Amino acid sequence: MDAEAAHGLTIRALAALPPCPAPVQDARLAVEAFGLRFPNPLGVAAGFDKNAEVPDAMLGLGFGFAEVGTLTPRPQSGNPRPRIFRLMDDEGVVNRLGFNNQGHAAALVRLKARAGRPGVLGVNIGANKDAVDRAADYVAGIEAFAEVATYFTVNVSSPNTPGLRDLQQESALDDLLARVLDRRDGLAPRAGRKPVLLKIAPDLALSDLDSVVAVARRRGVDGLIVSNTTIGRPSTLRDRRTAAEQGGLSGRPLFPLSTRMLAEAYQRAEGAFPLVGVGGVDSAAAAWAKVEAGATLVQLYSALVFKGPALVGEILDGLRDRLAAERLESLASVVGRGAAEAVRRPVEGLPA
Repeated sequence: MDAEAAHGLTIRALAALPPCPAPVQDARLAVEAFGLRFPNPLGVAAGFDKNAEVPDAMLGLGFGFAEVGTLTPRPQSGNPRPRIFRLMDDEGVVNRLGFNNQGHAAALVRLKARAGRPGVLGVNIGANKDAVDRAADYVAGIEAFAEVATYFTVNVSSPNTPGLRDLQQESALDDLLARVLDRRDGLAPRAGRKPVLLKIAPDLALSDLDSVVAVARRRGVDGLIVSNTTIGRPSTLRDRRTAAEQGGLSGRPLFPLSTRMLAEAYQRAEGAFPLVGVGGVDSAAAAWAKVEAGATLVQLYSALVFKGPALVGEILDGLRDRLAAERLESLASVVGRGAAEAVRRPVEGLPA
């Protein structure tokens, strides 16, 4: 079946399920970050539930948090289909969706309807492709969802909207974050202070990563998500024909690069804010490696395509087993302990 059609069926099936409470969580997996408490460190990344249709269904599968979006102020159709391609032999996905979504208004109706339900809900916000003032679109996202989001993610790292990654350049990023955080703070008396995270690309040159982290620290963002999809194509890919499709690569082939960039960002952040590790997480071992590289929280999406929803429980069980084997009471002492080693590990495609 066409990958996008299959995904649409999955969303409809999840939406049709009766409400299911989240499974009982092991207290050892609980995480404190951004002033929030997460029942476990594993979240579903943005892109799975673009229109905020099934966040509670995902929490019911055992995820510790769910992030919806990317949402833009106005609906947009995205790029022409086909635009999602599975690399079956590599357990990877190439997509060039282009922020296809139903817009703020449709998502807001759904999120207002779930008001009062438990669970950490992130709202990933972006800009319309034809926006004249892209920063204003992000500010509009803060305004729209301030009362229903647990936290926000500012997505400036999708490779499928022309020019979007330019917002990672120092001056543009500084202006964007200044405006977004100012609006967040202005709404805080009414909506509460919602953490704002920044999601970055894995393809940043290390000198540009220096600038991004410096701006994020200076402006006081609450966290960094590392990383989005990559425009690179590792030489180890087996399905070269499908990999040649234009778009961002995710899944298992992204793991080495995204984990290296996570460790690089962790060292540069120097504890100023927590990091979320995403990219190629498909097992407990991969999740543990993200934590050792500097992630306080971990997200996944593409692995669900290949391994299904049972993967959530498998990863959480594996993390519990690893904690027990090392006689640790929580993941806090694991965060970043392998970052120095990770930045020394050679990675193909690492920008200079």
